[in-house]
Amino acid sequence: MYGGGYIFDEPNKKQLREEEQHDEPEKLAAFEERIAKGEKIEPGDWMPAEYRRQLIRLIEQHAHSEIIGALPEGTWITRAPGFKRKLALIAKVQDEIGHGQLLYNAAETLGKSREAMINDLLSGKSKYSNVFNYPAETWADVAVIGFLIDAAAIVNQVANAKGSYGPYCRALERICYEESFHLKQGHDAFIELATGTPAQRDMLQDALNRWWQPIMHFFGPPDKVSSHSEKLMQWKVKMASNDDMRNQFLDAYVPKVWELGLTLPDPALRKNEATGRWEYTDPDWDEFFRVINGGGPCNAERLQVRKWAEEHGRWVRKALMRPAERKTFPAA
Repeated sequence: MYGGGYIFDEPNKKQLREEEQHDEPEKLAAFEERIAKGEKIEPGDWMPAEYRRQLIRLIEQHAHSEIIGALPEGTWITRAPGFKRKLALIAKVQDEIGHGQLLYNAAETLGKSREAMINDLLSGKSKYSNVFNYPAETWADVAVIGFLIDAAAIVNQVANAKGSYGPYCRALERICYEESFHLKQGHDAFIELATGTPAQRDMLQDALNRWWQPIMHFFGPPDKVSSHSEKLMQWKVKMASNDDMRNQFLDAYVPKVWELGLTLPDPALRKNEATGRWEYTDPDWDEFFRVINGGGPCNAERLQVRKWAEEHGRWVRKALMRPAERKTFPAA
């Protein structure tokens, strides 16, 4: 579901400089020439240390976002209105977990083990998308997530599917196909509430009001303050700037919300027809960084669920990976 347009952690600049000294200039020139030609970089190919590190960070954070992102919607499987929506939500959550596995596989090709990635997630060292640290209070929240947050993720993923690292691009191609169905599911639920009873419509409007700032945060800080840009764009690790992706999302989806007679909680939101860019109130970026760094309303809860799953699934992984050591395991 959820892409990682913004790479959250600042790289260790001293370490970068030391490793870059070992990047042979001739190999670096050949590497950059391949990317300029549109060629894909594969796991066995030579690559600069910074390229490898930034890709690991990007892909594993995307993988974590898929896994954590299934939690808010997963809590609504038993409460979804009607058998059809329950089945659809089960299928969607299964897809998201599958996307996480695809992405962990892609990150492993760069040399970081899945165990290390999971450990970094559980310790708080590795991040995931800010939007999954907010509660899904009503069924309308699920509709907003399925429509607008999935839409934001697709904007990011379609761009990154054209990037330079082969395994990530191939994973994203499959993910984007499945996400297009998730978007249809979310749009259907969104439309039903928007055209339903006054109570349903009010519930949807309330959800929109609460989720708008996290959605605006989704693509990361403005380009003028983002610490990662030119080199990552040159190497096609990032395929579009934060502001460009945010503008693309606003261009495609704000009119769809307004057509339904719903409002968005930003009186300054308008499209400047002269520039083709959307104008809006800058969201609270202090809140964004507070949530990313563990201070959101659901950060602790989300990680606690993952820790519980990791601990209670350990005996299964041990049985699968080291059957010779199997002794006794908990009764089913």
